Amino acid sequence: MAIIEIVRFKLAAGVDEQTFLRENEQVEREYIPKQPGFISREAAKGDDGEWLVVVHWQTEQDADASMNKFMGDPNSQGFAAALDNSTVSMKRYSIV
Repeated sequence: MAIIEIVRFKLAAGVDEQTFLRENEQVEREYIPKQPGFISREAAKGDDGEWLVVVHWQTEQDADASMNKFMGDPNSQGFAAALDNSTVSMKRYSIV
């Protein structure tokens, strides 16, 4: 069963949008498409400065495996550092 992963967050203090967009592009190019079970990913910005990332996975196990590797991968370090961790929330949904 396919999974939709929703991540919401704001940027860390001192991180401008252009810096974040470069780090997001790095993740989209060098990390996420190389993960087993990856289907698609998109990022969007709300009017209030909150960001939303939507990732589609083939299975929940694929999503878990990617998440377990994410923080240790050099291609995701800049992205992770750009987030205000106190605002990060993640939720997964099963496609029915």
